Parts: sequence; structure tokens; C-alpha cells
Amino acid sequence: MTALAQGVRDGGIIAWRNLLNVRRNVDWLFAAVIQPIMFVLLFAYVFGGALGGGAYREFLIAGIFVQTTAFNSAFTVIGLCNDLQKGIIDRFRSLPMSRLAVLLGRTTSDLVVSMMALLIMSLCGLLVGWRIRGSVLDAVVAYLLLLLFGFAMSWIGALIGLSSPSVEVAQSAGLMWLFPLSFISSAFVGAGTMPGPLKAIAEWNPFTAVIQSVRDLFGNAAPPGMAPPQGWPSDNALLYAVVSSLAILAIFIPLSVAKYRRVASK
Repeated sequence: MTALAQGVRDGGIIAWRNLLNVRRNVDWLFAAVIQPIMFVLLFAYVFGGALGGGAYREFLIAGIFVQTTAFNSAFTVIGLCNDLQKGIIDRFRSLPMSRLAVLLGRTTSDLVVSMMALLIMSLCGLLVGWRIRGSVLDAVVAYLLLLLFGFAMSWIGALIGLSSPSVEVAQSAGLMWLFPLSFISSAFVGAGTMPGPLKAIAEWNPFTAVIQSVRDLFGNAAPPGMAPPQGWPSDNALLYAVVSSLAILAIFIPLSVAKYRRVASK
């Protein structure tokens, strides 16, 4: 068996172990869903009336989807840091298993949690008036893109989790960097409404590319009067979103594996 095949096999076992922990601790799944539902209700009904009503709700859902999949990387941060602090990583290290398995298992199990969260969020979106207006194939591509982006974010979370000195630090570090990236994007308002420097950041932000791609694939247009993002990232949103996600994976998988080797060897 090749090293990669063994890593995938062992990673599947670790992922199943992590999912069993989620089943025993339903509050993890609850936390993964309750925050995005709160965002939907707050923005759709508190701010939605001033920002376009029903049209804004359709515009909003793609942003909530992307934010949800990205924020779920915090579970990767906390899960790995928790396993490290409790000595579970040391137990795994004593087993004849691939070093990639622990990280792959954690990111894969958190991807499954994101899939369940997206399902619940889709049902919530339908209840507030969101509709998929594109084709079935476009919708499938949109959901696959969301999962790819969420998987990429999990590997950033893996590096943060392995670098955190305690679970308490991990809880803050896992979300601290995500808030500015998600809000300086087109998740809640059009990037064109932001002032100069923030507008440039928002237009090149990978969050914006994924959000714009998902909106295009779902057929959800911006409300009247809300300026869409401009420039190459907007005109090639799907390409930029996929390339950004793959680039994040190419950078953070080796960094996370290298960090895991250093941490596990202590």
C-alpha cells in the first residue's frame, strides 16, 4: 500500500472517530448551525427592509453559506488543540499510522459537519424566501465550491490549532482572523459600496470570489442599487475562487503536516 493510500485509509478511521465524538457532543453541531441562523434572521429581518427586502435575502444567503463553511474551520482549530493538550496526539503517534491521518481525519470530519450545516442552512434560507434560480448542475457546482473552500479553510485552522498553546487561545485564534475577512467582502453588502482601500481588499478577497460565484450559480442577483464588485476577480469569480482554494490547500497542507511532525516529536 502506498503512503498516500495508507494516509487516506487511516484518515477515514480518524474522521469516523471524530464524527462519533460529534454525535456524543451534539452541542458542536448546534454551534455550527445556530450562529449562521442568527445571522440570517438578523440581516434578513432587522436590516433587510432597509437593504432591499426579499431581493436582499436572496443576495444574503450565499454570503452566509460561505461564512458558515469558513467559520466551521474553528472546530478544526479547537479539535486539534484539544487532542494535543489531552495527549491523544501522543497516543496516535505510538500507532503504526500515517502522520497525515490525524490532520486529514480532522479536516474531513469537519467537512462532514459543514455539509450538515449547509443542509440546515439551505432549509432555513428557503423559509426566509431564498430560491435556487439556476440549473440543478449549477447548484451542485455551487455546493461543491462551498465544500472545497470550507476544506481549504480547515487546513488553515489545522495550522492554527497545532500552534495554539491552549484550548482557550485556540477558541479566540480560530475566529479572530475570520471576522475581518468575512466582513470586508461582499457577504452582506456590495463591495462597490466600500471606501477605496477596503473596496480593493474586498474585490480581491477570496471570500468575495466564492460568494460571487455561488450567487451566480444559484442565480441570485444583487438588490437594485447595490453596486456589484468590479474588476478581474469579479469577471472571473469561479476561476479565482477555485484557484484561491487550491492555492490555500497547496500552502497550508505542507505547513500543517510539518507543524504536526514538530509537535508530535516533542
